[in-house]
Amino acid sequence: MSNYQLSMIMLACISVITVCGVFSMTSLAGMFSLGQASYMSICAYLTFCLAKFLNLPIVITAILGILSCGLVALIVSLPTLKLRRDYFALMTVAFGQMVSSIVILLGDWTNASIGFSKIPKVKGLVWIILGITVLIVFMVRNLKYSRFGRMCIALKTDEIAARSFGIDVYKLKIKIYVLASMIAGVAGICYGLRNRVISPDAFDWSLSAEMQILLFFGGTNSLTGSVISAAALKVLPEFLKGIKVGGIDLQNFKTVIYCLLIIVIINFRTQGIMGERELSVKSLVAFARKAQSKIKGGKKA
Repeated sequence: MSNYQLSMIMLACISVITVCGVFSMTSLAGMFSLGQASYMSICAYLTFCLAKFLNLPIVITAILGILSCGLVALIVSLPTLKLRRDYFALMTVAFGQMVSSIVILLGDWTNASIGFSKIPKVKGLVWIILGITVLIVFMVRNLKYSRFGRMCIALKTDEIAARSFGIDVYKLKIKIYVLASMIAGVAGICYGLRNRVISPDAFDWSLSAEMQILLFFGGTNSLTGSVISAAALKVLPEFLKGIKVGGIDLQNFKTVIYCLLIIVIINFRTQGIMGERELSVKSLVAFARKAQSKIKGGKKA
């Protein structure tokens, strides 16, 4: 495969990782956030700045970065998760703006808005990112069907009822928020390794909004739909390169195209592409057998 094709695979994988983090928080627990990109920024800058200035292996700094993401998420969640859901969403936007401002203020280390480019090249990066993606998708899928996942769904459905069943709602929110933030941190590291440059503009609130759009398009209750939409729609702008309508480059209007797709989904399929359905090996085998039987029936006719 060409370098361009490998780059597209990594781009799709990073998008899937970010949406998996949002899925665990929004789809399972009903917590809407527009600040997950800020955790990508925190983890990416910590990982690569520590690697450069302390001359540590990237694996060590990546672990430190992910753990730091979890710690920051824990500190942020303690006061904010007591707020109502709409106020919590507003807080995440403010937190994202604060992180971007801090990165710029620490320009001596982060290179401010110019971008931090001292990122080492990693051999076999596409296979590493692909492996991480499969691992995270598998983890989030198992989380959905676990006892913890069922508690999160109960929280999303009716918070008062969840409390009446003895669920510690506050602690549950903290746990899922920290987990989602650490997944976002992993995506931030992968983003930096792929692009080999990071800047505050790459992690603004619009990236967090894009994650929510991708989640909604695939199906807010379907991990399969979320993964498919995250991979397909993220690489869509790359296919729009060079395509012009009336002298306008369509690639510059990816957000408009996303919004138009959402309008179509809202009007014709409110639950997203997959709704609540999930693909499994069993369902794929059943589909293959059904298709095979139809083909055989057609030949006999």
